[in-house]
This record gives sequence, structure tokens and C-alpha cells, in this order.
Amino acid sequence: MSVARSFQVASLLLVAAGPAAAQTGDVVDRNELKVCADPSNLPFSNEKKEGFENKIAELIGAELGLKVDYTWFPQVIGFVRNTLRARLCDLVMGTVAGDEIMQTTNPYYFTTYVMFYRSDKGFAFEGTQDPSLAKLRLGVVAGTPPADLLVRHDLMSHTRPYALNVDTRAESPTHQMVQDVVDGTIDVGFLWGPIAAYYRKRDDLPLTLVPLKDEPGAARMEYHIAMGVRGNEPEWRRRINAAILKRQDAITAILRDYGVPLLNEQGELAAP
Repeated sequence: MSVARSFQVASLLLVAAGPAAAQTGDVVDRNELKVCADPSNLPFSNEKKEGFENKIAELIGAELGLKVDYTWFPQVIGFVRNTLRARLCDLVMGTVAGDEIMQTTNPYYFTTYVMFYRSDKGFAFEGTQDPSLAKLRLGVVAGTPPADLLVRHDLMSHTRPYALNVDTRAESPTHQMVQDVVDGTIDVGFLWGPIAAYYRKRDDLPLTLVPLKDEPGAARMEYHIAMGVRGNEPEWRRRINAAILKRQDAITAILRDYGVPLLNEQGELAAP
């Protein structure tokens, strides 16, 4: 699943699984790369295969010598239970490394939540601790990590909440937040970085993005993103890890093409 929704931390933090299905090890037929994905969740995936996870899946499939096929399911509660654990597919393209409901591969990118605003507003924020935010209209996806920072800094009283768990085929609260910042309905939005950066690049929007830093005692803002597989399939996980390693440069190029803010291991924006 993607993190981080917006998690999705995103694709990521949105899904919940039911009781685990019985596992029998690496017994799945590997004639195809069967990917579990949301049918309408750009920039991650859609049925037209326009998302960066679609492009990365094609890379992994080519490396494994497998044709890519999809099981489509909205990335809401039950996503993993109804796709990966139901054995309708074998790989989730994006989830937080170390996710407790799936076995995860080695990470293939490192990114973060961001705060964003119109570039012509003259703002110069470094984070949620900036006192000038107390006078502005803010927006955040309810239940995502930046909401914790807004509570911590007493900013929720003038923050508009956007829905977290939605059927992406019918609505897109994250896109609405971006549009509200552009239109001036709110001044500053807080969103999963890959989503905010995607709309900025796709629509050539006058937006400034500021990566949010982890704060001691608060929810994490920065996440390593991996792929998800079932437990008790170590050989399959090994094959995916080997493919990621071999195609890492091409994967990174795809992520950059979609504007994903990539961090180095020191938590700073990586050089292009």
C-alpha cells in the first residue's frame, strides 16, 4: 500500500488487514507478476497504468522475466486482506518498510510529509514551530502524522480536516487540498510529499514545498518505502529484493520524473 494515505504513508498507512490466511510458503505460481493496486490513486497507480508504481512494476516484471498483471482494489480498510492475503496478487508496490501487516522488501526510496503554500505569498517557514502559522488557515488530512504536529503546536483550531479513508474512484481529498491552497481557500497544506509534489509538477503550480522534520516524541514524518509480500515466502522476497537492487537507478529516475521528494539517509533532500 502506498504511505504513506496520503498514506498511504500515501498508498501507505491506510490499509488494515483481517485475520491472516494460512500460509504455506513459496508455492504461488510465478508465471506472472501479479500486483495489488488501487485503480484510481495517482500519482501511485491507476487502471490506465499512469502512476509511478505502475512504471516501477513494469521494471520489476521485466527484471524477473514476468508479464505484469493487476488485482484492482481501492486502498481503503481491507485492502491487504482482500488482495495480497486473499492470494489474488503477490506484490504491493508501496508500503512503509517494516509494516506489521505485510512482510516488506528492502526500501527503494526515502521520503517525507511536507508543508506547502503558494510561492507568491512571501512565506518562509521551516516547520510547524513557526509562530506565524497561528494566524493562517491550514489544512491536513485527518489522522495522518502532520496532524500530530499541528496538535502539538496548538494549530488545530484553524485547521481544515480532509478525509483520510475514501474511495479514490469517487473523490480525492488530497487533490482538493492542493487546489484549495492554489485558490487561497487555505494558506498552508500538510500532505504526503509524493502527492503534493506530483500535483505541483503535473499542473505546473506555483507551490513551495517544505519537508517536515521528525520531532522528538511526535509522530514520524519521514519514511522508508518498500514493497509488500506475504510472510513465509522468503524466496519470493529475495527475488524482489534482487530486482530492486539491480534496477534501483531506473526506479529512482521514475520517482524523480514524478517529482517525488527524495531524502538521503541524513534526512535532507537528495541532490538531483
